[in-house]
Amino acid sequence: MSSLQRKLEILVDSAKYDASCASSGSRGERSKASRHGSRSGICHSWSADGRCISLLKILLSNACIYDCAYCVNRAGNDIPRATLTPAAVVEMTVNFYRRNYIEGLFLSTGVVKSRDYTMEQLIEAIRLLREDSRFGGYIHLKLVPGADARLVAEACRYADRVSVNIELPSEQSLGLLAPQKGRASILQPMAQAGRLIADSRRERRKNRKAPAFAPAGQSTQLIVGATPENDRQILALSESLYQRMDLKRVYYSAFIPVSSDNRLPAIPEPPLLREHRLYQADWLLRFYGFTSDEILSAEAPDLDPQLDPKAGWALRNLHLFPVEVNRADYEMLLRVPGIGVRSARRILRARRVGPLDFDGLKRLGAVLKRARFFLTANGRYLGEGDLAPARLRSQLLALPAPQKSRSQQLELFQTASDAADHFAATVTGEL
Repeated sequence: MSSLQRKLEILVDSAKYDASCASSGSRGERSKASRHGSRSGICHSWSADGRCISLLKILLSNACIYDCAYCVNRAGNDIPRATLTPAAVVEMTVNFYRRNYIEGLFLSTGVVKSRDYTMEQLIEAIRLLREDSRFGGYIHLKLVPGADARLVAEACRYADRVSVNIELPSEQSLGLLAPQKGRASILQPMAQAGRLIADSRRERRKNRKAPAFAPAGQSTQLIVGATPENDRQILALSESLYQRMDLKRVYYSAFIPVSSDNRLPAIPEPPLLREHRLYQADWLLRFYGFTSDEILSAEAPDLDPQLDPKAGWALRNLHLFPVEVNRADYEMLLRVPGIGVRSARRILRARRVGPLDFDGLKRLGAVLKRARFFLTANGRYLGEGDLAPARLRSQLLALPAPQKSRSQQLELFQTASDAADHFAATVTGEL
């Protein structure tokens, strides 16, 4: 094995815990581009027009001056270390791109020497890609917390998407597990990137030749389960980031114990089901018009592990149901379990022609195995009995579940034949 191949193996493996792209692994032939690397060497993102983009997911270096307790690349961990030059990153990316293994690059790094030095190395890699190699593929670049504002602006000029990971939901938790990082150092480049992106969009509406800054927006990652914050605190933070920082996406990553530290909780397995429920609640924030206070309360601050958060909200608000499908407005239709964004829009269009019954709803794609408990069509209720919370809950729990195991990673698509419908549902947050 060559020295470069060994470095690639180390850096691909060290990058797999960053969840800031749509998936972190590939079983397909393209993943062989990483040769001796693990499956996590290829991750996927979604373009604005809905295409799935395969990205080479790698670190510039897994050496780090920080000693964050939760991180596999922490300074105190005894693991193999490797560092690539910007030129080596360019060479690998261009070679894989030309062979059609990848369509872009996801580049992150540990902090080497200093924040600004590390940021300069990252920028040099993507600058060489764009200017010298004329690379037109997608680039997602991780910003270094606390980097100089000038460097953040330069990074946004070359990258399609940027992100800086908050990692932990509160300043207290950062102080405990990542004392060398501060909340201000994380939020500062995030806020700056948000301003640059918003200004660029306004300018480009006036002049299409104006420079674009991170046209695919920015994202961040939160680790779930390493610290005692409840789901309500996590969702409130996400909601604030969407509103104040104009983030495209918050990623949630179930805590995986990758190092021994008495500050970390002892858990039997990663909280994958909790991660999944947070993603579902995140859909409600982004696509359904819910607020974090509607999804969770001070009295019930954690998501129900047995029911999706939309069904949970409906059971707590049964005074609003059943909804008459031929009269309800768009916002209320979205709050019916089993009716997603696409189905609600189809219902609005279809009922202009004539009243809808349950057969019509089936043809429109509504998930009636859940929706029937909360709907009437032409005054007819398809559920059984009255709207009693305990009885409805047991009926919802009795429905076939797509996932059975809490210990396995939940699949995005169940079968290849379901992929087209489930892709649109994933993008729009159908629940």
